[in-house]
Amino acid sequence: MHYQPALDDIHFILHDVLKAPVQLQSMRRFADTDADLMRQVVDEAGKFVADVVAPLQSVGDSVGCRWAEGQVTTPPGFRDAYQAFWRNGWPALACATEDGGQGLPAVLEAVLFEMLSGANHGWTMAPGLLHGAYECLKHHGSEELKSRYLQRIASGEWLATMCLTEAHAGSDLGQVRTRAVPQPDGSFSLNGSKIFISGGEHDLSDNIVHLVLARLPDAPAGPKGLSLFLAPKFLPDGQRNAALCDRIEEKMGLHGSPTCAMRFEDATGWIIGEPNRGLNAMFVMMNAARLHVALQGVGLLEAAWQKAHAYAQERRQMRAPGPRDASQSSDLIAQHPAMQRLLDTQRVWIDGGRVLAYRTAIELDMASHHPDAARREQAHRWCALTTPVLKAALTHQAFYGASECLQVFGGHGYVREWGIEQIVRDARVAMIYEGTNEIQAIDLLVRKVLADGGAALATLLHELDGELDLSRAADAATSGRFAKLNQLTRTLVEAARSNPVLPYALADDYLRLLALALLGWAWTGIEAAAGTDAPRWRAPSVLHTRVLPEFDMWIGTLTLQCQASSAAK
Repeated sequence: MHYQPALDDIHFILHDVLKAPVQLQSMRRFADTDADLMRQVVDEAGKFVADVVAPLQSVGDSVGCRWAEGQVTTPPGFRDAYQAFWRNGWPALACATEDGGQGLPAVLEAVLFEMLSGANHGWTMAPGLLHGAYECLKHHGSEELKSRYLQRIASGEWLATMCLTEAHAGSDLGQVRTRAVPQPDGSFSLNGSKIFISGGEHDLSDNIVHLVLARLPDAPAGPKGLSLFLAPKFLPDGQRNAALCDRIEEKMGLHGSPTCAMRFEDATGWIIGEPNRGLNAMFVMMNAARLHVALQGVGLLEAAWQKAHAYAQERRQMRAPGPRDASQSSDLIAQHPAMQRLLDTQRVWIDGGRVLAYRTAIELDMASHHPDAARREQAHRWCALTTPVLKAALTHQAFYGASECLQVFGGHGYVREWGIEQIVRDARVAMIYEGTNEIQAIDLLVRKVLADGGAALATLLHELDGELDLSRAADAATSGRFAKLNQLTRTLVEAARSNPVLPYALADDYLRLLALALLGWAWTGIEAAAGTDAPRWRAPSVLHTRVLPEFDMWIGTLTLQCQASSAAK
């Protein structure tokens, strides 16, 4: 079976839980974005994803990409699908109208890329960096570069890459050695090698725009000496640039996406932004990408759940325990409590993750376009604190949850016939790229929470607390978790003063703790919107008996470690 976009679920989250049209219409930019328009865009996107992209999932994995003499050929059907994708305007959804875009809200683009990732993660890697490249060039590029490249990136006619990583410089970009030498005509000559470059070479688009981190000759050492350059595959005069693909990696998954080792050999490039401030420009691209990676987690987990749920409704084994129900076949594995627990746990994360990710996409637009400065500040706070949490927590759940879904198939899940093992393999990389999940946790705790003594997080939790109805048991429990989290944060602030290394050791656990608190909050919104007459949206029992109780475990674990650190001093 091919992945099918969960359109009813998506509409419920957007319209009933988040009331997205009302929120978006508070901004002049989206005054005409009503519920009907949003439904139409999502439905049409779902049709394209289901009819064009999803059927290529298997061939992308089995055939994969091929490298020969510096050229990369993508799997059969990939180029045609991509050409249809950009010609139908899908990459341009959230780009500004003056740049040839449609000027629609970021949340619609978020929904699109969630569905694309669930349908075919390998294919989706190609357009996945377009929005970030567009934002980077729009905010930091010269007028000449923007006139030449911005509309073609906005439309998706030309694809883009993000060339950061080098063999000796993974997460530590300060070690980048690629050099950029100024030329008399104002361009730069780039020399160096990059690895793990998604879409560094392919046949999907007629040009590829590489964004490359490199050092000027007089640049200081470390990350503050990096500049950002634009180096296209084909130069404006039509000549092939010396941005060369030496090989593609043989990977665990994502066989439909060419991961390239690139060599820049006197390649021509032009600087983006100010000299030695390349990371400032690049982080515009990276931060936009991290929400999309979180949405990859939602899409992949949805795809895994769909396969496992369908299989469980058909597979017959020994009789399930408990009384017989005349309306159901008691030998279906869907009736077994162990299988119900596996599947219901994933639904908890899919539904709650959608609420949090879509809310973040709405807040991104609030931060940029809302007329009230206080509301913009509130939106910036939400995005800063939740983006690392969602990137790490939702990609973690995508991999481990997809593995649980494979378990539903038993031995059949371990063979290629059913397609579930491909999702497990494809999902693993999302925990690594765009900043590993461990780096996301350090960013959250050390840079975002402890840097101001926990004040920003306390403000965020107070704002979310104000949205709760404390007369309801689930809402009161959510408020209680916020209070415990604030208390633990104060304890960590004190402990870190005497042991500055402690937060680095506890960061992963702290991020998981905050993710669970936010997940509980998301489900209060779901249940409030659904009321009592919507069985589909009634929280599975595992939410309150298995998933959220994990919060108290981490509270206890982190408190004990803080106490142990204090005693050691």
